[in-house]
Amino acid sequence: MKSSIQGFINCESEWNEARAVIFGAPFDSTTSFRPGARFGPAAMRSESFGIETYSPYQDKDLEDLKVFDAGDLELPFGNAAAALDEIENAADEILSAGKTPVMLGGEHLVTLGAVRAAAKKYPELRIVHFDAHADLREDYLGEKLSHASVIRRCWDILGDGRIFQFAIRSGSREEMYWGREHTTMEKFHAATINEAVRAIGGAPVYVTLDLDAVDPSEFPGTGTPEAGGLRFTELLSALLALRGLNVAAFDLCELSPHYDHSGASTALACKTLREMLLAYCG
Repeated sequence: MKSSIQGFINCESEWNEARAVIFGAPFDSTTSFRPGARFGPAAMRSESFGIETYSPYQDKDLEDLKVFDAGDLELPFGNAAAALDEIENAADEILSAGKTPVMLGGEHLVTLGAVRAAAKKYPELRIVHFDAHADLREDYLGEKLSHASVIRRCWDILGDGRIFQFAIRSGSREEMYWGREHTTMEKFHAATINEAVRAIGGAPVYVTLDLDAVDPSEFPGTGTPEAGGLRFTELLSALLALRGLNVAAFDLCELSPHYDHSGASTALACKTLREMLLAYCG
């Protein structure tokens, strides 16, 4: 992997010394409503210099971390299966080097590629999933590889009892009924996050954050905004509750920056990534 020309703020370590590796997955070919998430990774990098490296929430600083930014993958637009293979290969390389993959989406389907890699290395993998949408459809308009079915495809790999979902407030009746039987789902909130932490224990964890978990009043820059979401401070509290877990990999997805010309959504995404890096890689 080569260093990107402009990386996320202060993520300038060399590959050999890095503990974590950021890479972008700029793909949104299965987006079902408003496209644009493929521009999210680049926007986060360029706008990250508008935030501080220091977190007053955690009393930690990105200056004290060793993070390498590998830039964006070159993904075949319009070919979901091939794109997922590329993502899986990149995550494999990072995991094989003993580093933590940190993926910037792109639409939420990209998570499946990274989960495939993580599950190969960690057969006991768990997933903690924040999202407005359940993403549990068997298929969307006949396509099994869709951002609307990504967590169902992850379930195909992991099975029952290993996926914990939070802030879910949208989905078909079939998805919601299916989720009752096969995942641990908290609708509307993340108040039971500590119960999930206890249930997960020492197992390796993949944390996936669809940023539309945040209410559109604070995060309008996404493809499928859904009213009734978390406040940023609620999301941050839930993310920080995971600090004691064995986080093997994580991602942030579904920032579509051009739907928020104020830049506030991109700034929120950057701040969230800073906090996740400090919490899980510090």
